[in-house]
Amino acid sequence: MDFPGCASVRRANGTVHHLRETEFNSSSNLDDTTLLFLLEEWSLTPSGTNMKMFLISPVVCLVAGVLIIPTILFVIFSRFDIRQETRYMLLGNTLLSDLIYLLVYTLSAALNTAHLHLPKEACVLLLFLLAVAYCGGLFTAVAIVLDTYIAVSFPLRYIVILPPSRTKKIIALLWMCSGAFSGIFFCVLWTTHSFVPCVLETCSVPVILILTLNGTETVKLCFWVSTTVIFLCLSVIFGCYAILYFKTKHSGIWESICSRASVTFLMHNTVLFFYLFPLLALFIESFLYVNVAIRLQTGILVSLTVCNVLMILPKVLFPFLYGLRYREISASLKSIVRRKQLRTVSPAPPPS
Repeated sequence: MDFPGCASVRRANGTVHHLRETEFNSSSNLDDTTLLFLLEEWSLTPSGTNMKMFLISPVVCLVAGVLIIPTILFVIFSRFDIRQETRYMLLGNTLLSDLIYLLVYTLSAALNTAHLHLPKEACVLLLFLLAVAYCGGLFTAVAIVLDTYIAVSFPLRYIVILPPSRTKKIIALLWMCSGAFSGIFFCVLWTTHSFVPCVLETCSVPVILILTLNGTETVKLCFWVSTTVIFLCLSVIFGCYAILYFKTKHSGIWESICSRASVTFLMHNTVLFFYLFPLLALFIESFLYVNVAIRLQTGILVSLTVCNVLMILPKVLFPFLYGLRYREISASLKSIVRRKQLRTVSPAPPPS
């Protein structure tokens, strides 16, 4: 089936307005041409939605992330003893992925809010970088948990199992897997979805998610495979933490609720909850939309909330709740602050 081009869609404002009035709030099945008209019109002039309000969260989180993430990365890479440890290399890789995600997503959200149309290739590149950064952060989070599991379960063989040289290869492999996984998905999306390139000019992630759910069976399969992989990663994380808890619950480190182990465990699970909840919300919303249980407008608003708020929060919470829990990093940051304070204090003049 042939679809009208972007220019044709924009010239058909009267037709789109009529379609929007009669079908945008309907929960009935929409044919592909009608869906294209509605999504294109919504992305240009969203009714009842203040797009600038949804931009607040990415901007605030980006500012907070830019303030703390490069500082922690500087501490990790400036000290030889820190950057040679597996846990710190994995932490730095996660923070780098989160920083890239914050930068790219905030840029795409700002462009979409300003209604600046990008070439299709530029938007695909932004979306590809976004997917690679998200997968890189998620895969590295799994590696961090596995590293902790190996350190606790095999303390005497830990340095043999995960020496620094092997950790660097693992990090390179994680980026390769993230790029390959994202590349396959985007190749399938580009070759099988005939009307995505038109809406790609708006570069709106929530709109593209809706189009993906309304796409061909191949595209839907890629979406559900991606969702399954993400939930498998989170299952591995929760499973390893549960095993570690049962292995160490009789060691005495959990006796006090304020003990370092208890607080660290709580912080880790808080971060994981913020990683899991947005994905769960997207999964439920996708299921309801596919089964025509929610309206198109409701689906886009839920996607906007999930993408612009819930999926951004873990990226800025991770360095505060996880990175600063390491004594070496917090001590290095405190020493840097003290040195700066000493430099700003001018010496007292000698007595005359």
